[in-house]
Amino acid sequence: MDLPPEISVFILSLTAPFILYTINHVSFLQDPQVMLAIGITVLTTILLLANLSVKNKKSTDPLFYATKSVRCDQSTCDLSSSKVSPASICPAASANACSNPKARRLFHLGMRKLWSEDHMIEIHLHLDNLFAVFSFTSVVSITNALQHDGFIKGFMDFYISKGEPYLSTAHGLMMSYWDGVVHYGLLLFMVHRITAGKPFRSLALVWAGSMIASEIVLVTGIVVGKYGKNFLPAFWRNGPSLVLAIWAAAKLFNRPRELSIISADKVEVEQKKSLLYRPTDLLLALGLIGSIIFTAFRGFVVLECSLDFCFTYIFQYEPYMKDSVGFPKVTMLVLLFYVLPLLAACVYGLYDPGCTWMLDWTLVLAGAVAQIQWTYLGASVHSRTPFTYRIPKDEWKQIVTLNLLYMAVPVLLAVRCYMDQAFFMKNVPQEQTSNGKKKN
Repeated sequence: MDLPPEISVFILSLTAPFILYTINHVSFLQDPQVMLAIGITVLTTILLLANLSVKNKKSTDPLFYATKSVRCDQSTCDLSSSKVSPASICPAASANACSNPKARRLFHLGMRKLWSEDHMIEIHLHLDNLFAVFSFTSVVSITNALQHDGFIKGFMDFYISKGEPYLSTAHGLMMSYWDGVVHYGLLLFMVHRITAGKPFRSLALVWAGSMIASEIVLVTGIVVGKYGKNFLPAFWRNGPSLVLAIWAAAKLFNRPRELSIISADKVEVEQKKSLLYRPTDLLLALGLIGSIIFTAFRGFVVLECSLDFCFTYIFQYEPYMKDSVGFPKVTMLVLLFYVLPLLAACVYGLYDPGCTWMLDWTLVLAGAVAQIQWTYLGASVHSRTPFTYRIPKDEWKQIVTLNLLYMAVPVLLAVRCYMDQAFFMKNVPQEQTSNGKKKN
């Protein structure tokens, strides 16, 4: 009996604790080079098994098909539900022969969908395999977090001591919790939606933004922090993780957007409203501006700004930035050099209509900031962080609230853009709209 791909991925990922337990208790496997070789072998095996589980399953993603077809008789078009094909769209066999603008647009849509169907199936198979591999590593992450917080034992001792010791830090544990819960849930849900032929691109962009941010902070923090003095072989597995996450993001950006069906009239009405007459967008824009100021300020603080207020802030409010592990400093620099420009671009996107890129990049930004803030804030209050670097008790409520608000702004922006897309759509030129209405 063939198991559904999502069940196969789930079962394969649950082999991680057994493999970790075996490595931890079999002496001849307890060598850094052997452990790296085992890791490569296991992940390759997971990739091949995931590929076999979906090799003969054709995707039913609705993006392969349009929802309407057209019968064109030079003057009228009858829209009915069926798969798109050039013959069903226009018997004239030429898009230019269709007099109705809707017919011409659907003709090109159908041709593009039919031409790219095999390519999109190939992308799905690649992403299925990739999600299977990352699901396995997510279970490794949650196993690491649970052991170091005392819930289980006997799984990660050797791997941490001779593989990736930085995963036992507060940053490593909070990152592991996020990877083992949020990433794992997203991965399984996306595999399910791929199998069911449902759209998954938006969720995947959130995952990609979160994964890329996590790996950038981790790898850079290892290099510049105290763990950069002695690289163990297992460190190099983080390179492929970062590259694969970026590759997945590039593939996702090449997929068609999941756009709502919105009339041209509604788009026109929404885009005529100024920012002052859109209260939700105005509040989000103000929140983004506040986030930009806060990001710049903390960037200057971590770069050892000589102003008295910066000195006071790092010692009395967020001393975790001084931790020698390197992760908090890198976190602030990633926010300063990567997140801040995106925040500024989003302010512009809320002001200027027709910025369709907002529908994608707000999802990536939300995933990245949520992951970064969860890890940073959690590590700054975790018991594994030295007491002198934790948020002071007197300032705990204010700092935690401020960081949660900072995390909430891009998340709320992404939800707003996804739920109401009219303002960000490319507007239909007035002459095309009027021509269409006359001929209909």
